[in-house]
Amino acid sequence: MNVSHPISDLLIDWYRVNKRDLPWRRTNDPYKIWLSEIILQQTQVVQGISYYLKFIEEFPTIKDLADAKDDKVMLLWQGLGYYSRARNLLVAARKVRDSYNGKFPSIYLEIKELKGVGDYTAAAIASIAFNLPHAVVDGNVYRVLSRLYDIHIPINASEGKKQFQLLANELLNTKKAKLHNSAMMEFGALFCKPQNPDCASCVLRNNCLAFQNNNVHLLPVKNKTIKIKNRFFYYFSIRYKDEIYIQKRVSKDIWQNLYEFYLIEQPAQIDDHKAIELFKSKLQLKKFNVVNSCKQNKHILSHQHIFSTIFEIEVTNPLKSDSALIPIEIKNINKFGFPQLLVRYIKQF
Repeated sequence: MNVSHPISDLLIDWYRVNKRDLPWRRTNDPYKIWLSEIILQQTQVVQGISYYLKFIEEFPTIKDLADAKDDKVMLLWQGLGYYSRARNLLVAARKVRDSYNGKFPSIYLEIKELKGVGDYTAAAIASIAFNLPHAVVDGNVYRVLSRLYDIHIPINASEGKKQFQLLANELLNTKKAKLHNSAMMEFGALFCKPQNPDCASCVLRNNCLAFQNNNVHLLPVKNKTIKIKNRFFYYFSIRYKDEIYIQKRVSKDIWQNLYEFYLIEQPAQIDDHKAIELFKSKLQLKKFNVVNSCKQNKHILSHQHIFSTIFEIEVTNPLKSDSALIPIEIKNINKFGFPQLLVRYIKQF
């Protein structure tokens, strides 16, 4: 593996002048760098900054995070989506607390063993926090490399993943791994953009085969394998006096460990009357009033489209205590973490 590479030198010089001032770049604390990487796995930097700052303020150390209650962490994560990241965050933090005495591991393979940490995230933490020579390959790096070398192998194919990792390793400045990886990712994020990159003023123009072959707009190539699943959710916001009933999603599905209202899921769309009849039958309710129903909403996830309808229900008697539904005071509803789909509705309270 080369200590230095001309392309790496160009990228590092560019980075020193053009890098963004981001809060996780002002620290070498591996906990904070790990936290930022987990937040940014499926989140834009602009949105991620506020969540990062909230987490650091609430949990200054990894032990503070490990000792936190699950519900508190899920509430703080509310709105970021991909909630498995928050659950994995807690599992990993508790492993560091219990297995490493609260000190974040500094060996690549040990970092990679943490829940929610894959090849890219482990390489990013190892290089940025400890300057270890592990090359990162994320979406931005795929784009830069595919254009530099004019590679048309799909980036989500096993052959492509291997080839891009080998190229990333070849380019890596092993003495300046932190700077190199940061520069590579920043260059892809800010300059070598998916659409309309400014190739005419690119510092890598003379090295870019795709530019020379007029193929920049074609790269990177990605196989289209995503199948969208439609799901139909019928929620029932049940109120009794000043209380409202909620339940926790405990099954291994989207939004696990978040709260919601009583839910009836159907394989296809049904009319309001059918939904109300199902609700009445399942909860065995005799007396209740349907106060309002919110029009069907479409909530888009990466592999799923959720079509939801919310019915507002008033009951004259408390629900049975053996129900999974728990009553809370309506004024306290913001103390619980809900999917963003329901947060929009709750804000109208």
